[in-house]
Amino acid sequence: MNKKLHIVSLGCTKNLVDTEVMLGRLKSFEMTDTPDEADVIIVNTCGFIDAAKEESIQTVLNLDAARKEDALLVMAGCLSERYKEQLQKELPEVDIFTGVGDYDKIDELIAKKQSRFTPHVFLSDNQERIITGSTSHAYIKLAEGCNQTCSFCAIPGFKGKLHSRTLESVVKEVRRLVEQGFYDFSFISQDSSSYLYDQGETEGLIRLIEAVERIEGVKSARILYLYPSTTSLKLIDTIAGSAVFQNYFDMPIQHIDPEILKKMKRGIGSDRIVELLEAMKAVPGSFVRTGVIVGFPTETKEAFEALYRFVENFGFDRVSIFEYSDEEGTDAFSLEPKIDAETIRERAEKLGEIAERGMKASMQKMVGKRYEMIVEGPSEEHEFLLSARPLLWAPEIDGEVLVNESEIEGLEFGKCYRVEVTEVAGIQPIGRIVDA
Repeated sequence: MNKKLHIVSLGCTKNLVDTEVMLGRLKSFEMTDTPDEADVIIVNTCGFIDAAKEESIQTVLNLDAARKEDALLVMAGCLSERYKEQLQKELPEVDIFTGVGDYDKIDELIAKKQSRFTPHVFLSDNQERIITGSTSHAYIKLAEGCNQTCSFCAIPGFKGKLHSRTLESVVKEVRRLVEQGFYDFSFISQDSSSYLYDQGETEGLIRLIEAVERIEGVKSARILYLYPSTTSLKLIDTIAGSAVFQNYFDMPIQHIDPEILKKMKRGIGSDRIVELLEAMKAVPGSFVRTGVIVGFPTETKEAFEALYRFVENFGFDRVSIFEYSDEEGTDAFSLEPKIDAETIRERAEKLGEIAERGMKASMQKMVGKRYEMIVEGPSEEHEFLLSARPLLWAPEIDGEVLVNESEIEGLEFGKCYRVEVTEVAGIQPIGRIVDA
């Protein structure tokens, strides 16, 4: 009888790719959703901000309480890497600790019941992965680490400088996944627009786009996490002109106030940010997503109001809002004055209202139009509704369209169909399938 495995992947989609590599190394295990049945429990942790750290620790403790007596509990990933000495002292509940360098050795560590922290970040080079959550979409990691010096970010401290995969390695992985039936791809890294900068290429992402376009079987793709200072107008034009890559622009700006941007060490001013965003917005059928931080140290009422007005007036399709987290080891940690927690929360809520209005307006523009969508399966909202995702949207973060009617018999989940959006109920688009 095969041993059973329960695995939890926390944090970002880059973590998810690493979790899928671990699953590929542990194919001999039988997966279980019930932790008290598992012989091995793995938590791939996130260590980016306080809330993520707390979630990771609590998940480990909850799974320790639920596991059977002889089960192994493994703590892997960013939090484990960032605080390896401290956690090994303070979490005797954990049997095996490993960080961000040994995902492809997880089977060996479990067999030996050995903790290990390899002094480099693991970067997939065509290891077999077991893709989770979809039969049509897969994430492709382009790089690890980051050359940016944002004053609020701890990632370079434990993941190091930018380390890009070769273009050949990425293309080989995409081809292999196409052979397995995947046709929709999201390309990810900490700073995707810097892809291949460490290999002397300043237009690496453009080369990637051109290479992926030549792969037969790729129907759709998008790039996540563009960094403003390494995003060019030529890159925007290349995406806009691509027959494969969606006009999807995901560029976290973090702020718009010039002084706050300087203190954040973003390497770019507000004028250039506006120029890039306007170019993205001008692309026909574009979808523009951003992320912002509220409550950064020294953020005055006036600086916040500048950010608020900008988000309100620009018309983003989606905005992710993050409350500033004071992270040791970052330059912002010593910045004063700090903004109190209540003010940060109030500002986040106020900006959240604008973000929701923008999302509703974006969805309302879809009514009466037809889009290519992947019909994923039954919706969690209701057993008689289907969940569909427009190819223009990124999985998980941009939402779903609920399908309540179809003119097509014998629908196949994971396939693309033409869906007409008929209405928006609250913040939920409703549609009907009109063609295959």
